[in-house]
Amino acid sequence: MITLDNISYRYPSGTDAVTNMTASIPQGIHLLLGENGAGKTTLLHIISGLLFPSSGSCEIDGHRPGEREPSVLSKLFFLADNFIFPQSTINAFARDLSPFYPSFSQEMFRENLADFGLTGNEPFKSLSLGNKRKSLLAYAVALRVEVLLLDEPVNGLDLNSKQIFRRILVRNISDTATVIISTHTVSDLETLFDGVIMLRRGQMLITSSVAEIQRNISFISSAVPPADAVFYLQNAGAYRSVVPADSARESDVDFVLLYFAMQSPQAQEVLKMLKPELS
Repeated sequence: MITLDNISYRYPSGTDAVTNMTASIPQGIHLLLGENGAGKTTLLHIISGLLFPSSGSCEIDGHRPGEREPSVLSKLFFLADNFIFPQSTINAFARDLSPFYPSFSQEMFRENLADFGLTGNEPFKSLSLGNKRKSLLAYAVALRVEVLLLDEPVNGLDLNSKQIFRRILVRNISDTATVIISTHTVSDLETLFDGVIMLRRGQMLITSSVAEIQRNISFISSAVPPADAVFYLQNAGAYRSVVPADSARESDVDFVLLYFAMQSPQAQEVLKMLKPELS
């Protein structure tokens, strides 16, 4: 369990990056959404212990990652969008760093690499952006950590590689792990998400499970917006609408539509539907 207790972070320049965020993030795969500059990367840095919150606290199972305790860091890995390492190959990187992660699986690592068509011995500097990313993803998943943080993991991957990565996650991520994926390309992984964390301008708008969203909201397509639509978008002659959930209109979660709804003037109405206990 990741617990955020009223955390804020202000850069030395005086800019507020995140403000008064409170949430409990349980096991499962969670989508982290927000516009550029919303505070997503800052939040991941705080959870990973790379930044101390200016106020409030962040804990993983009762321990503060910012204190850099080996027992905590060995269960946590953050793959940043601009991750850099000095080793010449991903195999060399795994050889040098995996001893710090007692749950690392060499067999899983090799299998993940093979799925991506790699051996791990390719000179890292000669690899394309996509193949560099594949190498790092194969390693990150094979660590089998309890908390895995991924910032734009499919950046640079082609369509086939995105499907392979999705299969790797399904095959290897434990039910007891907490995975947070920050991405703008939601459709690549949307069937995997157990919950969503949504930010806007440094504020946390919602943290909800998929089950909670489906219990309270439906996302439907129609020729005209339904009378009870709280928010809708027109696309290719049809309307995608956010409506109150009922047994006749059960649907999968449309994360993109929910994102636009929560960025709109109707955001408070959507939030009241999603969290009726706050009304």
